[in-house]
Amino acid sequence: MKNELRLAMIGMIPGNGHPYSWSALVNGYDSAAIEACPYPAIPKYLNARPDEPIQGATVTHIWTDHPGEGPLVARATGIETVVKNPEDVIGEVDGVIIATDDGDDHVRRARPFIESGLPVFVDKPLATNRDDLDQFSRWIEEGASILSSSGMRYAPEIDSIGSDWRWITAATPKSWERYGIHLLEPVSRILGPDFESIRLVEKQNNSIAIITHQCGTTITLATTTDATGGAFRFHFHGQSNYDTVALTDTYTAFRRQLESVVSWMRKESSPIQFDETRKLMEVLIAGRESRNNNGIEISLSS
Repeated sequence: MKNELRLAMIGMIPGNGHPYSWSALVNGYDSAAIEACPYPAIPKYLNARPDEPIQGATVTHIWTDHPGEGPLVARATGIETVVKNPEDVIGEVDGVIIATDDGDDHVRRARPFIESGLPVFVDKPLATNRDDLDQFSRWIEEGASILSSSGMRYAPEIDSIGSDWRWITAATPKSWERYGIHLLEPVSRILGPDFESIRLVEKQNNSIAIITHQCGTTITLATTTDATGGAFRFHFHGQSNYDTVALTDTYTAFRRQLESVVSWMRKESSPIQFDETRKLMEVLIAGRESRNNNGIEISLSS
């Protein structure tokens, strides 16, 4: 493994600006060119902190689904090579980041890199259907290096939150498939990944997931397609205690996440065991199946 990892940033779909934000955090960025980012929140939180590139890696290659976007990201974040095809990075880089959050499309995107032996970090959620989760599991069993996480796992606001709760609630915009993991993964960090059952009820594109945990805690997670008020605010209810936190420090969460990815690719540490990621994907998939079957309760122990 080279001392300075060469990374490829692969994929960019509507609603997800990670090629901008993640490349900027790893490489540093041009403060003027980053304003071309179509997601205003990204330059806002980047410019609020010192530009301190993450040590140990450089994003050297990029491919985006829309050919016109790759050069803009490259110019803003100092990426030296824009490739015409994703597979062009094989043999040129030490690791790959799949920067899209469509859990039904990650097997297709990741396959050429995994089969070539490269370590691959996949944006959340890893997989939102059974067949694709099974495929990632087989690759892991065969010795592939695959990591996936939500940036909200690394939110500094939950560093000091305990685990003795009877009820936890939280909300996020967008859909259960794309953003449910942003709520579920912080809960897993607090309670552990051993969830027991889930019901997901949806009306007018807004959904409520009612989840039980093996420790006895009940969790209710709301995904609302067009409501950002109160997003990523968690409420923790105990027998005699209560706490609430809002996950607002996006910069620190993403920086911690990428530092862990670089450390993992350098084989220095493994921040998340695949078994936990698999259990979290099983919750997402079971929630989807519950919703599609009129909100029936689905056991996760099986």
